[in-house]
Amino acid sequence: MSGSAESEARKALQRLRRAAEKSLRELDALEGALSHAEGADFPHETYDRVRQALNAVSVFVDEEAQRLQEKVLHAGGLEPGRVRRTGGGA
Repeated sequence: MSGSAESEARKALQRLRRAAEKSLRELDALEGALSHAEGADFPHETYDRVRQALNAVSVFVDEEAQRLQEKVLHAGGLEPGRVRRTGGGA
């Protein structure tokens, strides 16, 4: 995987993550305003389904970020499970 493709993929994942997070916040705001105004007529089940779909997007982004990281490590000759971070002292 080339460096520019990796960079673009990471940027796209970050944008998608932020969009999903913002969508959840906006859904919460909309639900708060409308559920108060509509009372018993408010479609809670519909909002729950939309929230689940947005959460699924977040899970997808996390899985794709992990897959990308593993692919990059593999391309660099490293096994993803064997990489450890060090303290960095010299």
